[in-house]
Amino acid sequence: MPALCRDCLTQFPAGPRCPACHSPRVVADSELFDLSIAHMDCDAFYASVEKRDNPDLRDKPVIVGGGRRGVVTTACYIARIHGVRSAMPMFKALQLCPEAVVVKPRFEAYLAASREIRAMMEEMTPAIEPLSLDEAFLDLSGTARLHHAPPAVMLAKLVQRMERDLRLSGSIGLSHNKFLAKIASDLDKPRGFSVINRAGTAAFLRGKPVSLIWGVGAASRAQLEAAGIRVIDDLLRWDQSELVARFGSMGTRLWHLARGQDTRPVAPDRAVKSISKETTFETDLDDTDLLEGHLWRLADQVSARAKAKGLAGRVVTLKLKRRDHRILTRRRALDAPTALADVIWRCAQPLLAQSMQSAPFRLIGVGLSELTAESGPGYSPDLLDPQAARRAEAEQAMDRLRARFGPDAVIKGRSLR
Repeated sequence: MPALCRDCLTQFPAGPRCPACHSPRVVADSELFDLSIAHMDCDAFYASVEKRDNPDLRDKPVIVGGGRRGVVTTACYIARIHGVRSAMPMFKALQLCPEAVVVKPRFEAYLAASREIRAMMEEMTPAIEPLSLDEAFLDLSGTARLHHAPPAVMLAKLVQRMERDLRLSGSIGLSHNKFLAKIASDLDKPRGFSVINRAGTAAFLRGKPVSLIWGVGAASRAQLEAAGIRVIDDLLRWDQSELVARFGSMGTRLWHLARGQDTRPVAPDRAVKSISKETTFETDLDDTDLLEGHLWRLADQVSARAKAKGLAGRVVTLKLKRRDHRILTRRRALDAPTALADVIWRCAQPLLAQSMQSAPFRLIGVGLSELTAESGPGYSPDLLDPQAARRAEAEQAMDRLRARFGPDAVIKGRSLR
């Protein structure tokens, strides 16, 4: 069985340790050097960037998030040992791990690190489909002749280089399609490298819960359980036509994924249709002030992503998920495309106020769509809001200061809610 040492990149017949450097960090699979669809997921990305940039945090539990009344954006693996999880209320996270160091998010720093990782990927293949700042699909089909090495070796080199040059780690999932590659990348975190091959796909999926299927959340899981479908084996007993009749278009997707079939290509040239950010709360919220604090941080993140891509949007969308998992969406069209956090916030905040009668909420999100190239001031002159121009100028000045002195050079009071 082919094997690869992830430390010295020696290729050898399978064994518990590398024969060259004796490292136990070995990945082995009968199809290891034949598979070419990968998913790379950075390990605790935001927290890892914070530890890299502040060595005093290296051996401490770190939580990235808002103030005491905010929620956890992400947590390092030391904090996770104590039970801290993303989207957990900060007060609960600190109850579980009182010695944790809480750090405010620095999205400009995370974006800069993401761009460096993306540049490394582009040296391997142009077929890259980013899912977020810290994860992406890669298709390395046909690259072995170019690099004189199979995809598995190139992926091991990628994470080696990330650790050496950026001091950030990632986990690799390698398979024959995107669905399985994404599952594989989560099997051995952190610093993992997992393979799901063609021959072993059916055996791997056997007995797994339907929640393993990408896109099956709590609401979908409840619908499936009502039909007696709890594990992937249950799906295999349904005809495709029966699943479609019961679950609509999702039925076709479920039928194929239950068999490990996914024909979606890695799509590097997919046009960006919208930019959005959302957060799920561990405890449902009906506190207007706390919800508005989350809304501002999300608007600021959407704004940062839009500015980084040179895009502006004409439609702002507010997304809310109620206690019963029903989703509310509210949209408002702008007179002029914008990438300004202030404009996004001032558009979404009244939509939230109008929806508070449906609280409590378990999720809040904000998005920007109908995207165009960023141009113009990002707001439309309004006699009823004579301060709009001054706020836009202030935000642009903040952006310049952050670019020069770092993302924490200037923050708004709303960020502290």
